Amino acid sequence: MNTALQTSDEIFYQALVAKDVSYEGTFIAGVKTTGIFCRPTCTARKPKRENVEFFKTTKEAILHGYRPCKVCSPLEKMGETPSYIQEILQEINQDPSIKFKDWDLEQRGIEPSKIRRWFLKNHGITFHAYQRMCRINSAFKKIQSGEAVTAVAFDSGYDSLSGFTDSFKSIFGVAPSLSKEQRIIHLTRLQTPLGTMYACAVEEGICLLEFTDRRMLETEFKALTKLLNGTLVQGESHYFAQLNQELEEYFAGKRQIFTVPLVTPGTAFQNQVWQVLQEIPYGTTRSYKQQSIALNNLGAIRAVAQANGMNRISILIPCHRVIGEDGSLTGYGGGLWRKKWLLDLEREHSPVEMKAGQQTALF
Repeated sequence: MNTALQTSDEIFYQALVAKDVSYEGTFIAGVKTTGIFCRPTCTARKPKRENVEFFKTTKEAILHGYRPCKVCSPLEKMGETPSYIQEILQEINQDPSIKFKDWDLEQRGIEPSKIRRWFLKNHGITFHAYQRMCRINSAFKKIQSGEAVTAVAFDSGYDSLSGFTDSFKSIFGVAPSLSKEQRIIHLTRLQTPLGTMYACAVEEGICLLEFTDRRMLETEFKALTKLLNGTLVQGESHYFAQLNQELEEYFAGKRQIFTVPLVTPGTAFQNQVWQVLQEIPYGTTRSYKQQSIALNNLGAIRAVAQANGMNRISILIPCHRVIGEDGSLTGYGGGLWRKKWLLDLEREHSPVEMKAGQQTALF
């Protein structure tokens, strides 16, 4: 069956059966036969379709008489960083040369295997690999600021210059002495109501925000590293905290405009298209034809659509607000169900005067 023709409940039930993590935060499943409600990734035995009803929030499920499942704990925020890990991350960010070994963790009453599982689940790497990346990340910045490679190597906690050089080359692909022409593209994962997203940032701002299950993701990463002459490294950027806060406000219906700085490497035409995308008012939609008119280039409808699809910063540059001429939902890299969810969210929280007519005419 074509996914675009399926109802939301049918799509949600398939996601529930598949324990699809990309749907985390999108719906809550209430099981009529047991009276409990679960998150999409619950590992408990799956009920029959007729015994399930879906809600947008845990509050709705509770108001309908359901109680939380003890297996998947749907009242807990998935992906939230535990306080003991937040403290360790803060220490590492303040001094990347610190090395937390298993013994150090045990002295703090932290089971090493627990923190390893958390990092693998939330960042796709081990805790020790994360520490190495932070040290190399810090070393890279020091070398670019003019510090000597040897001094940086030992200040970063390495016992030998050769060990530092090998680690550096494994991440950046070049020796430390040849790295001044490259730059770091910081990479992190964010948890949202529509699933996990990757965010990337350079010193000027956010340069990528995509859902982790986007098919073109690897292509976008390669294009980004080439356009910015950089290397992707998992680590922290001061822009990520602002981005995360603004996204939380957006998904709560409390923010309509983003202020975090953006970096959009591309052609002049692509940047014109992406700028016009940001001018579509919250809670409204436009067609590709209307976007072309906004660009004073009615003959560029196809080119506008192509540039729209090349947008690497989802939600902040709202390509989800562009629909077909007939009002249908056209392709969206994050999936049509996410596009519909975003448009419904914005319609629900848009000013009253916008709700009378969703589409913004330019004629």
